[in-house]
Amino acid sequence: MIGGEAVLFRDLEPKTRRIAAFLGLLGVKKGDRVALLSENRPEWGLAYFGISRSGAIAVPIMVDFLPEQISTILEHSESKVLIISKRLAGKISGEGDKRVLVCLDDYSILEAPGGAAATAALVAPDAVDRAASYFAPPEILADDLASILYTSGTMGKSKGVMLTHRNFVFDAVAARKFIVLRRTDRLLSILPLAHAYEFTIGFLIPMLQGSAVYYLDRPPSATALLPALAAVRPTLVLSVPLVIEKIYHSSIKPALDKIGLYKVPLFRPALEWVAGLKLKKTFGGKIRFFGIGGAPLSAEVETFLHHARFLYSIGYGLTETAPLLTGNRPGKVKPHTTGWASTDVELRIGDPRPDTGEGELQARGANVFPGYYKDPERTAEAFTADGWFRTGDLAVMEASGRVTVRGRTKTMILGASGENIYPEEIEAVLNASPYVAESLVYGDERGLTALVHLKPEVLERFSARIKDEIEEAGVAAANFRAAAQHAAHNAAGKAGVNFEGAERNLAQTLEMIKRETNSRLAAFSRLAKVEHQAEPFEKTPKQSIKRFLYPRGKKD
Repeated sequence: MIGGEAVLFRDLEPKTRRIAAFLGLLGVKKGDRVALLSENRPEWGLAYFGISRSGAIAVPIMVDFLPEQISTILEHSESKVLIISKRLAGKISGEGDKRVLVCLDDYSILEAPGGAAATAALVAPDAVDRAASYFAPPEILADDLASILYTSGTMGKSKGVMLTHRNFVFDAVAARKFIVLRRTDRLLSILPLAHAYEFTIGFLIPMLQGSAVYYLDRPPSATALLPALAAVRPTLVLSVPLVIEKIYHSSIKPALDKIGLYKVPLFRPALEWVAGLKLKKTFGGKIRFFGIGGAPLSAEVETFLHHARFLYSIGYGLTETAPLLTGNRPGKVKPHTTGWASTDVELRIGDPRPDTGEGELQARGANVFPGYYKDPERTAEAFTADGWFRTGDLAVMEASGRVTVRGRTKTMILGASGENIYPEEIEAVLNASPYVAESLVYGDERGLTALVHLKPEVLERFSARIKDEIEEAGVAAANFRAAAQHAAHNAAGKAGVNFEGAERNLAQTLEMIKRETNSRLAAFSRLAKVEHQAEPFEKTPKQSIKRFLYPRGKKD
């Protein structure tokens, strides 16, 4: 952890043996489930290895889950012990009568079914020391379960994904096709370790290679990320698109737009290359691998990264595949594609359309999970009759094997003439608007509709313009901003809102967004309507919108 106490590789064996012995004294046996809830920190990894050495199955939990979600996961997994950091202990209440709660910071007993004091006596330091001295791990096989990872997906169906030791190790080794770490590499970890993406690529691979990992123990906002980049000067960073997109839209694009020559297409690549030099310096000047995964990257941002010669890599995968299925070597990325299959991973397109070659991407390999925990029905649905895993993503594959993922099968909209319309592609165009923070597109009998949440600065300007009208309606001044958002449709008509000097109310602004978006879309995928989404969309821990909460999901 940046500024914290370092854990050396030589510390791994004795520390994790002691944790495994500690769990043994609590009665944890091979096959038992032990949950782990903590922000990113070195102790997370020590706890995970300790759980594995004891023969137990780790149940890592996302820190962003709500208390009721955490309680459901603990209950469904039948976790015998929960190891939780002191910072997050407030999320748990009333669990001590069902399982032992252990503080990750010092391995004290927080709660226990038989009483904290009685349980603490079992794991007194001298007792743990003795147990560790003669600790003998149970036989652990490659196909034994290593983890159960609970997803909080965009379609609203949380599932316990069972992953084996073989799944993880195979995927970590297969990723060497795209990146080989060195002992001198420094990785800045900014994504949750409870997610397969960060766990396999940002944790296991550095462990295999002896690289250094530095932890950012808070969300990667600019105020937290920029000082960390300057301090660590990382050679590797793994990210979701949201991080680099925010950097681009908040600092890079505004600076480029101020340059007159940037309006001339001929000069854009050169100016973006210069901006790329500054971006590399912002990242510490040593970056050689910037991995992007977990969600689609904006086409505009990727075009910039390509022109900037920034050493990024696009990867694709799912929790069920531990997670990596495809990737690219930095500097070898073909923009707007998803890359090549990992080593010894087979991919195919199921039932491709004769005209476009699109179909469901299906996978086979030693990284593919055995199934969903306690859910044979969903497990059966996840595989084809001949044993291939169904990703649920629509894709095309070039003759060379390069894959481009287009969107989820469940979000794909069938056009009036049989066209496949991918909401994600329309949303990428919407999100490039200077007014739009985020968006969601769905289809109904009226055609395609977009919900858009405007950027904070746009809402601020809008709120300021209608303040007087809201106050006249009897709303307290202190609450006018929230009231303005909720009352926007009614108030805009009389407010005469100006955006940067032009006479536009909210309805006119939404119409402008629709018109500009449609000008960049094929005729069959143009929007019939753009509506205002007053509040930010609810999201998963990967910062993907929970589509099931919004119109199309409710309809389905």
